[in-house]
Amino acid sequence: MKILNLGSLNIDRIYSVEHYAQAGETIPAKTYGEFCGGKGLNQSIALARAGAQVFHAGCVGADGGILLDTMAAAGVRTELIRESSEPSGHAVIHVDPEGQNKITIFGGANSDVTPAYIDDVLTHFEPGEMLLLQNEISNVPYAIEKGREKGMTVVFNPSPMDGGIGRCDLQKVDYLILNEVEGRQLADTDAGDAQTILEKLRQKYPKTVLVLTLGSRGSCYMDEKETFYQKIFPARTVDTTGAGDTFTGYFLAGIASGRPPREAMEYAAMASAISVGRHGASPGIPGFDEVHMKMARLKESVMQSPEQERRK
Repeated sequence: MKILNLGSLNIDRIYSVEHYAQAGETIPAKTYGEFCGGKGLNQSIALARAGAQVFHAGCVGADGGILLDTMAAAGVRTELIRESSEPSGHAVIHVDPEGQNKITIFGGANSDVTPAYIDDVLTHFEPGEMLLLQNEISNVPYAIEKGREKGMTVVFNPSPMDGGIGRCDLQKVDYLILNEVEGRQLADTDAGDAQTILEKLRQKYPKTVLVLTLGSRGSCYMDEKETFYQKIFPARTVDTTGAGDTFTGYFLAGIASGRPPREAMEYAAMASAISVGRHGASPGIPGFDEVHMKMARLKESVMQSPEQERRK
């Protein structure tokens, strides 16, 4: 199945800090690095490294050559990307010693995605193929509408949450992939437990497949037939930037290839665990062979454990 990711393209400027600056405070950065990023780019690279056939569409500025080269090197098809007169989008990311991050985004060329451009891009795809969207480009509500009209499987990662989400007809979305904070906002609840969030989202969007990520507490899947929880895999956390995008890409690659949801969620969790042990969003995304090998070793160890217990 072909996947179209109509998404953002950013240059990430990452600063390691001892703590986040408070109002009026100036702090030194311990290290500085510049990486290719944006939720769109990260998810496209995760899809490609997971083995999916992914085409990226979006806009870059004249400074965007590094973004195109990085995606192409990962196996992402980039011929649909358009150059804008605006500078490429970028993000300023502060990472603390625990690997947690705070992010400020400048849209730049990501805000130059027009309805006419979306219409042109969609002519290259067929009903039944997948359209992936995040909330870092312009005209997302239009893309959802036109993707549904085209008969594509529409996947939406509503991040970052802002006033524009209210203009999106989420009844026309087939998959919602969101974190706990986004889930509470969409579900209009202050509940802290995942089950309540999922149930309220199910009431609002009864036919939508829901994937709720819970950070260190794992993730949950809910469709019309089943609901289940996916644990995380142990990992040494260095940088959580891009972990959610890695999860999204691997999960969707699994679904697109015909994997059962439980298996797709397992692979997504393992890929995400590997990614948090590395610096940078897109550089930290593992390849499929590495993820598959770790999954195979894990299952082998689980199978051996009962036998070892019986021998004691």
